[in-house]
This record gives sequence, structure tokens and C-alpha cells, in this order.
Amino acid sequence: MKETARIDNLLQCAFEGNAWHGPAVREVLAGVTAKDAISKPIASAHSIWELVLHIAAWSEIVRRRVAGEQFVVTAEMDWPAVTSADESAWNIAKDILERAQASLRQVVAALPESRLDEIPFKDGPSVYVLLHGVIQHHIYHAGQIAMLKKAL
Repeated sequence: MKETARIDNLLQCAFEGNAWHGPAVREVLAGVTAKDAISKPIASAHSIWELVLHIAAWSEIVRRRVAGEQFVVTAEMDWPAVTSADESAWNIAKDILERAQASLRQVVAALPESRLDEIPFKDGPSVYVLLHGVIQHHIYHAGQIAMLKKAL
């Protein structure tokens, strides 16, 4: 199996499921309502909704960086604001997350292995490290979401 296929498999497991570490992002979001998602059961922590937008943002940031785009990550890009808190807006937020994941996986699927050692932006990590980083990022925040659900 090619290394890019292995990375894609890990990305899929971290987001969709069948990961050995526990629930993946999509699995941990199952059953979360807009009311749950906007709640802050831990006052100093981000809400589930904020985490969903953040995960989506970093999937998109990594996709763009692997594609060679040069940009600075702003605070607004890192933690997009929740602008509406109804069920429709929550469904849109989850759709943004799904589309960001799908776009990232398309880039990984088309990525030549020869690019894994490339440094796509000044002073940044390699494409390999970026991709493994976003997988770890998914897992980290899936754990946070699981804890927030328990705290509700």
C-alpha cells in the first residue's frame, strides 16, 4: 500500500470511524443537537459547535497548504465565529465540516508520494507532518467533544 493511501485511511478513520482509539469525529457528533452544540458545560472551554468549525477550518487550512497556498492563519480562520444558533445553522456547520474533510481527502488521494517530504510554506512542516497533524487534530478534538457531551 502506498503511504498516501495509508494517510488517507488514517484520516478516514479519525473522522468517520473504525478507529482503534475510540469514537471518531462523526461518531462523537451523532445525536448532538444545536442546543447541545452551543452549550458551554465547561465555562472556560470551547463549545462543541466552536470545535466543529475549528476542525473544519484546519482541514481546509491543511488542504490549502498542501496545495501550495501561502497565507497566514488569522484568529478568525483558526476559530470561526458561531453566527447563529438554531438547528438549521448547526446542520450547515456540520455540512461545512463534512465538505472540508471530503476536500482534504481528495487532495490526499491525488497526492504523489514524492511530495510528502516537501515543505509547502516558509518555515513550515513537511506535507507528511501536516497530514499526520490534521489526523491527530481530529482525534484530539473528538476527545474534547466526547468530554463536553458527558458534561451536558
